[in-house]
Amino acid sequence: MKLTVLGCHSPFPAADGATPGYLLEVDGKRILIDCGSGTLSKLARYIRPYEVDVVLLSHLHHDHISDFFVLQYAIMISHIQKNRQHPLPVWTPDQPSHWYAPLSYGSYIEKHIIRQGQVVSLSDRVTVTFYRTQHSIPCYAMKIQDGKHTLLYGADAGPQTDWESMGKDPDLLICEASYLHRDLPPEEKGHCSAQMAGQVAEKIGAKRLLLTHLYPDYAPEDLRSEASGQFSRETMVAHSGLTIHL
Repeated sequence: MKLTVLGCHSPFPAADGATPGYLLEVDGKRILIDCGSGTLSKLARYIRPYEVDVVLLSHLHHDHISDFFVLQYAIMISHIQKNRQHPLPVWTPDQPSHWYAPLSYGSYIEKHIIRQGQVVSLSDRVTVTFYRTQHSIPCYAMKIQDGKHTLLYGADAGPQTDWESMGKDPDLLICEASYLHRDLPPEEKGHCSAQMAGQVAEKIGAKRLLLTHLYPDYAPEDLRSEASGQFSRETMVAHSGLTIHL
């Protein structure tokens, strides 16, 4: 597995940054996980947009899907220019319905609805399992496995998310750190702090932790320090262009 961070900020990108999006290359597949603002320009550094094999959208908030509506144009044009012959599969929640509907784009996009506990085969060796998280709208963490390694992408997940149901000992946990803990609202139900991300990683025995979904004005070292105070293994802070091999 090779993971490249395209974007990691939220709720808006920093200068020269992008909101959440990740390119996962595994078993000959190029998988785009979320597609936030600015991610397509970052993606173009590595592959052509029409070379994406499948898109996985964790949930339908703007910071995770805004560039998908531009990707639709790229896929359409690739068909016209005969660079691509098949529609682009996208796995997505179907709520809110007013954002699910426009994910369609003629015959160029093939939508599939995510359900809790669903297991999808992306190739002969690669599977993704979806788990509902605690968030303000339907949102799904993703456990991606290739028979040797496990990547757990937590998406947006509040403190009551049932992490232990997703299994133990992932090789990499990608967990949101939307806040420094001092800034966590008293009744936050849809997001985690860096401290909480470290606690989650320790609880499930993650081998490495990648902090993401970062407020642009936070210093990365402050986030890393807060999480690593709770997690005994390697803690990394996401940035566009970061590549991790599993």
